[in-house]
Amino acid sequence: MTVVESDLADLAKPGTVITTAGTANAATQTTEDEIITRPRSARTQSDYPHPLNASIEPPASPQFSHSSIWSFPWSDEMLETSTSNRRSTRWIARGLPLLGLALVAYAIYNAIVYCCVQDFMQKRGKTAVGVVLIALCSIFLLLMVATYIRCYVTIQYNPGFVPWTAEREALEQERNQRASNGAEVETRSWAPRDDEPDSPGLEAFYSKDIFVCELDGLPKWCSECRNWKPDRAHHSTEYNYCVYKMDHVCPWMGGIISETSFNFFIQFCFYCACFCIIIISTNGYLTSLRLQEDKGIDARLIVGLALGGLFGLFTITMTYTALRFAFQNITNVDLYRKSQTFRLAVRIPTDTPPNDRFNTVTYPLERPGEGPRAPDAAHTSGMTQANGAASARASAMAARDQQARRTFAILQAEPGENPWHLGYLQNFKSVMGDSIIEWLLPIRHSPCSRHDSMVSDYQFGPLVEELKRRYGLEGIDPEKRAAAMTSN
Repeated sequence: MTVVESDLADLAKPGTVITTAGTANAATQTTEDEIITRPRSARTQSDYPHPLNASIEPPASPQFSHSSIWSFPWSDEMLETSTSNRRSTRWIARGLPLLGLALVAYAIYNAIVYCCVQDFMQKRGKTAVGVVLIALCSIFLLLMVATYIRCYVTIQYNPGFVPWTAEREALEQERNQRASNGAEVETRSWAPRDDEPDSPGLEAFYSKDIFVCELDGLPKWCSECRNWKPDRAHHSTEYNYCVYKMDHVCPWMGGIISETSFNFFIQFCFYCACFCIIIISTNGYLTSLRLQEDKGIDARLIVGLALGGLFGLFTITMTYTALRFAFQNITNVDLYRKSQTFRLAVRIPTDTPPNDRFNTVTYPLERPGEGPRAPDAAHTSGMTQANGAASARASAMAARDQQARRTFAILQAEPGENPWHLGYLQNFKSVMGDSIIEWLLPIRHSPCSRHDSMVSDYQFGPLVEELKRRYGLEGIDPEKRAAAMTSN
């Protein structure tokens, strides 16, 4: 089933399964015993702009007709994980930090006590060499520990989870109650999209000027969290939450790396790599001296070289990968979806004429069978009986309410285009901060985690203006147009 067909199936009536073939469609009534494995939409066939038994072409401009988004399906959900696997992941995430602490303790003994103090300074009299190596090791150790603690505490107390709705909280309490009573608890509970025009949380999207949307202009929906999914959020089956700008689950850090901890994770990987380089250099230098003296290689030096080399290679690779993600403004999740296509709901003036190159959606949404939500009629009836001052006030209120309506054009990017690419330097600053001090020390969270802009959750790059140009919307400012309409 292609993405278009799955979208059509989502628009079927509850209790009805629509199957799309090349020639005709068959609708079959489900029974109570039938298991429905994917969420259904509450929309009916009449709510959809195209008949369900018709062949539908992509609503975008012709240059996107061969996009891979129309040829194979992909899910915005992470792969399902069983309850036992989730528990195993969490226990591993709790245990590995203790193992890491033990390895760091041995590295300190190996490099500082055994190599520098006992050998370089006491046996060989190389005090300067020992002091320099101890100083370098201590500096990077201090920075490594500081960034690790900052990252670990952030993951535990501010992991970047999207809050559950009240309905989802009640469901979780019911599950916990059933589990405590020894009753069977279902592992997953899919919920269809909430198509109510006044759906909780929907206003947070259309109050901004740009957001990521589906074909019909509504935001993405998480069937497990039963909530609208913010831009760049992905559902983590390990923790059963949607996560803002989720990157990956890191057992060594004790949890999930997201927008709140990614900059601290980069700093930790960098300083850990530097610490490993010092460990390798110290053990390697002492090994070379012992070989020159024909004393053989000490087992402790072999262990130090092995651990330093193994974790040094790992942390250098992680530092390179994390920095690449920061400079490209992507995450580990985005990397596995290189061919994904984004649809953006871009605000346009409400009086923009219809265009066959793109679809539009107007918020607040209308209920099926109702007209636009404008209080003009109510104000008009009042104005016929009021004096001139009351009429002016009513007219101003009507204009204000009309201005609250927002129309969005649904613009589709090409596969692989990143709408959040700001340029390599700005991408880096959006993660690490604006100053060099913030780049080096774990002081503040990433600027991209603030979400205080009224334009969008995350800053969009030049691709938005390019999309406007492609669809003939360049130079259109909805704020200026709305202000002009209000003044008139």
